[in-house]
Amino acid sequence: MEIGIDSFAAVDITKGPPSSIDRVKAISELIDRIVYADEVGIDFFGIGEHHREEFLDSAPHMILAAAAAKTKRIKLGSAVAVLSAADPVRVFQNYATLDLISSGRAEMVVGRGSFSESFPLFGFQFEDYDALFKEKLELLLQIRSMDVVSWSGNYRAPLNDQLITPRPLQEKIPIWLGVGGTPASFVRAGSMGLPLMIAIIGGETHRFRPLIDLYRKAGAEAGFAPEELKVGIHSLGYVAETKDQAVEDYFPGYAHNFTRIGKERGWPPVTLERFSAQNGRTGALLVGDPEEVAEKILGHSASLGGISRLTFQLDNANLTHEQLKNTMRLIAEKVMPIINQE
Repeated sequence: MEIGIDSFAAVDITKGPPSSIDRVKAISELIDRIVYADEVGIDFFGIGEHHREEFLDSAPHMILAAAAAKTKRIKLGSAVAVLSAADPVRVFQNYATLDLISSGRAEMVVGRGSFSESFPLFGFQFEDYDALFKEKLELLLQIRSMDVVSWSGNYRAPLNDQLITPRPLQEKIPIWLGVGGTPASFVRAGSMGLPLMIAIIGGETHRFRPLIDLYRKAGAEAGFAPEELKVGIHSLGYVAETKDQAVEDYFPGYAHNFTRIGKERGWPPVTLERFSAQNGRTGALLVGDPEEVAEKILGHSASLGGISRLTFQLDNANLTHEQLKNTMRLIAEKVMPIINQE
């Protein structure tokens, strides 16, 4: 199983809007963490895409390109690229260029995103999100498969024998489909033979098993081999030397941020009781000491029928740069060896 880190390039807004100096510092430290992840042996680093004040990841390929020039082996990709509100031609070109800079380490996770800001920002109607995504995914996959493309659709100008450059170093840049909990999305990924990345940020992880079974069934019916139908999960987590230390470090920032986001979505405020329930043996949160977190990951994999990749989203709790680097060290040195010996 591959272990990765995802980041939304978060910047602390608890004391008000970030200054230019705050933003420079946050990006610089993020790139340093990607370099550190490469050094300690993390398998993958992903950058999300948001268009909000508290996240600096509106152009993830730019952050990844800066990191690519300073790293040697770690895979680099989106987490996720909001394809519904983007031009597939530009998305492909951005990540093909990243693939050249990184000597073949680029990947994409594409999806519809968990926030709606990108739709009005780029002139799209949110109610069209599914039709937009379906059409743009089909075009992106066509561009990946052939250098010269002819295509027409409803949401972009047609392409007539158009050469799409540059081409990546890899024959096919891996494209994962990022999903939440919509059954049609799981079936779509399976029928296309695309690897699946599931955002599981709350509740009980095992509840996704029926949806994963749908994905694998759709893939098999479409003629794809089981090894082609990879499943990954994106989880919120934090690892410290002890569980008590992990909770003490992580909970205050997590509670603040998710209570604030919850006000936008009608969620109840975060309480320690609810947090502890979701951080239990079968809960989605991965906050604890290395041994406990490793055993939970193995348990999640077993309950879901086997997973190929798990990525930790770490920068959602206002943790310091030093705390984030320490948890990455513990993941690499203590969590990953337990997982890899299974």
